Amino acid sequence: QVDLVESGGGSVQAGGSLRLSCAGSRYTYSQYCWGWFRQVPGKEREGVAAVDSDGSTSYADSVKGRFTISKDHAKNALYLEMNVLKPEDTAVYYCAAGDLRNTPASCSVTRGFPFGYWGQGTQVTVSS
Repeated sequence: QVDLVESGGGSVQAGGSLRLSCAGSRYTYSQYCWGWFRQVPGKEREGVAAVDSDGSTSYADSVKGRFTISKDHAKNALYLEMNVLKPEDTAVYYCAAGDLRNTPASCSVTRGFPFGYWGQGTQVTVSS
């Protein structure tokens, strides 16, 4: 079992920045694929960014160049730095984790990687 707790959401004006954090509870942090997703009520959940066990990252086209995903093994933490925020970034943001040892799938938030652990979500609101 991996418990994930997000923090750092809030309200910001367009063009501003926020940093989301996700605290994990297990020590096998390095053996997981980690990702950030977001969801707006009435819409499908959207993959935002992922970071693999080797530190390689991938992003949805809508956030490339503006968002940065990173992880800190020492702190069992995952981060999402969001810059140049737009009103369309408004959503509930979720962190997620999946054990790379349990699947041949590649770490990605857009190609069906089986994320088995999810946080409760944190609201991000960007006003114009």
